[in-house]
Amino acid sequence: MGNSTKSDVRAAVLRARRQVSPVQHELDAVALCRHLSTFVGTGDTVCAYVPVGSEPGSVDLIDALRALGARVLLPVTGHDAAGAPVPLQWGEYVPGTLIEARYGLLEPPAPWLPADAIADAVTVLVPALAVDRAGRRLGRGAGFYDRSLPLAAADARLVGVVRDEELVENLPTEPHDVAMTHALTPRRGLVPLGE
Repeated sequence: MGNSTKSDVRAAVLRARRQVSPVQHELDAVALCRHLSTFVGTGDTVCAYVPVGSEPGSVDLIDALRALGARVLLPVTGHDAAGAPVPLQWGEYVPGTLIEARYGLLEPPAPWLPADAIADAVTVLVPALAVDRAGRRLGRGAGFYDRSLPLAAADARLVGVVRDEELVENLPTEPHDVAMTHALTPRRGLVPLGE
């Protein structure tokens, strides 16, 4: 991505995502689900998220995690008194109970677990606009995951979920960015990063 800024890359990825047909989006979502059994096992705690808009995946991915016997925690966004994002809280996924939340998200209803519940996760699936081979992740810029990922276990698998074209050679980075250990793409499956 050369000398592009994060804003430049975000705009380009979002433009490309808008061009993906609903049929292709669904095919990619199904393909992502097929890869889960290669790295998720019975009894694992997995932090996941409900994709919105053009994000890769679907609620079926969360249901597939549960079908594999995983305990699935979903993020709940919040802000401090000044309106700044705070680390994500987590709610256990129960099918049919998601509620509409800020930013067009679907979240689990209360009661919620504290932010440090992410430390229980063997795998954290992280929304991303792009991920590079070194593990640098480009998010939407709100900062929720930047504040939350440092609370994950040191040996947790941090997986940026992207389209195949969004796994790139190089992305701009900042000191607060937390590196992904893997990317998950529809055609390549789970890809180790930073090696």
